[in-house]
Amino acid sequence: MVELDKVSYGYGGAALFSQLSLRLPEGSFHFLTGPSGAGKTTLLRLCYADLLAGSGKVRLFGQDAAALDRDGVALLRRRIGVVHQDCAFLDHLSIAENIALPLTVSGRAQEAAQNLPELLNWVGLTAQAGQLPPQLSGGERQRAALARAVIMSPDMIIADEPTGNVDWEMSQRLLRLLSELNKMGKTILIATHDLQMIRTLKTDVNARVLRLRDGTLAQAGADL
Repeated sequence: MVELDKVSYGYGGAALFSQLSLRLPEGSFHFLTGPSGAGKTTLLRLCYADLLAGSGKVRLFGQDAAALDRDGVALLRRRIGVVHQDCAFLDHLSIAENIALPLTVSGRAQEAAQNLPELLNWVGLTAQAGQLPPQLSGGERQRAALARAVIMSPDMIIADEPTGNVDWEMSQRLLRLLSELNKMGKTILIATHDLQMIRTLKTDVNARVLRLRDGTLAQAGADL
């Protein structure tokens, strides 16, 4: 589904990582961990064609990311739902309208209207549907971001520190939602520094834990 083959990337002439390889099969669950500044967010962005590798190959659903034009990238991203670290919303739209936005701009407003009630119920935001984003708590915003990421029924979910700004109880709720998505066959990739969260979720899903450090990517072992 997603494959990085000897990929290199850097900023300002300095290499962040090089000769990095990664394969994310369909229906798999992966945690990406590592120290701050190791390049976790950069690696995620390579996985949904928001960045292009300096060298090496990135293949997304069998396509060379470097060969895609703008329309090709747009079509590809319909298959990947992204939960960004900052959970940005349009503050003048209700939370329901924000969640439905990916379908609305794709000309599928009727589909959005049909699917939205069930999706809002799934993330526990039915009562908050008409509220504006500034009225939501941090946990509610994170759940809304997850709902927005999955409304297009993507094949893969990429989440960057999805529990970084919420309490333990809310983080558990978010993780259960991600676990449910994986059991539905979705590929999940989560970047996080929270090792306790990883230990907790590993008891529920068959997750692979990857550690990015000093420019190299390796599978973490029993020390977690």
